[in-house]
Amino acid sequence: MRNKNIDKALMHCYRELFANATPAASFDELLKNSTVNERGQREIPFMDYEIEESVFDEIVEDTTKLYKIKHKIFKQSFKNTILFGCSPKFKK
Repeated sequence: MRNKNIDKALMHCYRELFANATPAASFDELLKNSTVNERGQREIPFMDYEIEESVFDEIVEDTTKLYKIKHKIFKQSFKNTILFGCSPKFKK
């Protein structure tokens, strides 16, 4: 996959995750209103949002299908990127 397609897939996935989180939010608005820290990184308050783990898995799986991420290693890498990025935390 090209980086451009992966970037699109990541953004799509984050939009869906936050739209299905509690409370629901627009990822684009969170990104737009985020602050930039001293290292030049955007700070999004992602820990303020929760999502069911099953819903998370379904959204990640649907995104990998939509963006044709087929190989097992690429799917796992994509999921890890989402998990270690700014995805909402899991509900307990």
